[in-house]
Amino acid sequence: MTVIAEARIGNRCLLHPGVVIGGDGFGIAHDGERWIKVPQLGSVEIGDDVEIGSNTTIDRGAIENTIIEKGVKLDNLIQVGHNVRIGAHTAIAGCTGISGSARIGARCMIAGQVGIAGHISIADDTVITGKCVVGRSIREPGGQYSGALSMDESRKWRRNSARFRSLDDLAYRVARLERKDKDKES
Repeated sequence: MTVIAEARIGNRCLLHPGVVIGGDGFGIAHDGERWIKVPQLGSVEIGDDVEIGSNTTIDRGAIENTIIEKGVKLDNLIQVGHNVRIGAHTAIAGCTGISGSARIGARCMIAGQVGIAGHISIADDTVITGKCVVGRSIREPGGQYSGALSMDESRKWRRNSARFRSLDDLAYRVARLERKDKDKES
């Protein structure tokens, strides 16, 4: 276990082997020619009764602190990016990646291999199923979300993804047309 950057750890926390708390976040900026490291000046605050699984990393904040609220349970092999906030009593399964500045509400359940984009918010009491990619904010509390599409060439994937959103409406329209045709035959 490694704890750096003046991180604060609450009472009754359990940190398993290989945990790193307070390492630099992925703070880089492109100057037109190369990547420049942006100093990470924040730290990490961990509330009471938090459990952090083996080989999980929690990056310190860029300016503000990364915050893990009380009662949070993190499985093994989770990456928590800089400036993330995880609400009280949330549980997150292994191999999940949380990009910088994401906000996760209280009492959420996040399954394994979930990817959470940076700078988004997830409402309280949200359930996210395994291998889901969360690319936009979830604003309504208490919802359940799923979704994992297979890889494809980017341009084709974007077109198909846009069509996928209207698939349910298309299925209803086809069913109505088939009923009309059946009624005409009768």
